[in-house]
Amino acid sequence: MNKTITVRNILDVTGGKLIYGNENLICEKFSKDTRELNKGEVYVGLQGENFNGSTLYEQALEKEAIACILQGVEVPKETIQKYPNTAIILVENTVKALQQIATYKRSLYNIPVVAITGSVGKTSTKDMVASVLSKKYKVLKTMGNYNNEIGLPLTILNLTNEEIMVLEMGMNSFGEISILTNIAKPDVAVITNIGTAHIGMLGSRENILKAKLEILEGLNPNGTVVINYDNDLLHNWYEKENQNYNIITYGLNKQSNILGQNPKLHENGSECEVILNGEKYNLHIPVGGEHFIQNSLCAIAVAKIFNIEMPKIIEGIANFELTKKRMEIKKAKNGAKVINDCYNANYDSMKAAIDYLGKFPNSKKIAVLGDMLELGEYSKELHQKVGEVVANNKINLLICVGEDSKYIAQKAQEMGMNKEKIFLCKTNNEAISILQKEMNEQDVVLLKASNGLHFTEICDAICD
Repeated sequence: MNKTITVRNILDVTGGKLIYGNENLICEKFSKDTRELNKGEVYVGLQGENFNGSTLYEQALEKEAIACILQGVEVPKETIQKYPNTAIILVENTVKALQQIATYKRSLYNIPVVAITGSVGKTSTKDMVASVLSKKYKVLKTMGNYNNEIGLPLTILNLTNEEIMVLEMGMNSFGEISILTNIAKPDVAVITNIGTAHIGMLGSRENILKAKLEILEGLNPNGTVVINYDNDLLHNWYEKENQNYNIITYGLNKQSNILGQNPKLHENGSECEVILNGEKYNLHIPVGGEHFIQNSLCAIAVAKIFNIEMPKIIEGIANFELTKKRMEIKKAKNGAKVINDCYNANYDSMKAAIDYLGKFPNSKKIAVLGDMLELGEYSKELHQKVGEVVANNKINLLICVGEDSKYIAQKAQEMGMNKEKIFLCKTNNEAISILQKEMNEQDVVLLKASNGLHFTEICDAICD
């Protein structure tokens, strides 16, 4: 099958109108950002809340875009005459058009797709699964946080000669994963866990489960579901549905198909024993934290579906690299160790990160924690639960930033933490000033908050 996409193909799948250009032009790469656009790429002018990217078509043409897909604009004749070697396509909705083109491209490739969703750990699990699969296959994986209705189609449109895709699927509300899975048509659907992320939007963990299970809508009828058997809601779902799907379970629960046991958490990594088909294997993970043991077990489950030998799996896990800002170990200007986990936050990921911080021996442990967003009426309760985790881990210094993080501080103090060691800040600059006074060379600092708190500012200020 011819795997090239032409302007004619785009017109057919989107119902778009060709304003100008050659229908036979080949469209290989797609970009939504004129600043990053390269010569010969297709520019897709996306419409956001505060801007219409379609109005930037002239910038794209100046950079020699092969085509522009636009909505809601009129392109003057003089512009068309100025750039005769391009094509301009008008569509009703550029986001929908992007999804339609990605769906078409997916249909051209008979390669397996692994789709990963869950309340926490999607990105690190995706990185680990891709690292293991790359020991046998050429892998295309979701880059960074390209896991939504725009990012996932753009990832698929980057497909060239890869043999397998590993795609992360995020969501805030019902219906979003449904769109993504029907574009990607996965052969393996992974659900890492059901926690409290976006509970303010969805109302309950049961509703979060329902939204995550939309991933099954696009699953190949002969496909496989991989779930974390330690998660209570996924465990219960398995008990009801195991006759209806081909399901592989992983976890530290003794009934799991991929069983981890005797987990050990270290300052510079984690390890556990893995029981598989009666054989025992020692697994080393280059990142600390029990949640990374779970991610490793998930990667093993996926790898076995694709018949990768255990020595290669172990090697892939040992060599995997995390996406930036997720449990990224950095060095502060004064020599302190900084755990940069400031991309996003919910209760489950907060607990995992603080538990990891608590394992550091012989160090002053500093937690810089900001608000967890999108929790709605559950916000106070879940921030208080984080305060309990802080106190239970005997964190030495707590710096809270934001409005609801005050509940973290209050609960930590209620549970016995010295109030002299707790700081409430309104801004990141206040937190930076406190760190610069309180942080010493031997300390370990955790930075963790929802992305809207912009904790990258703190990381940039204190790190080399």
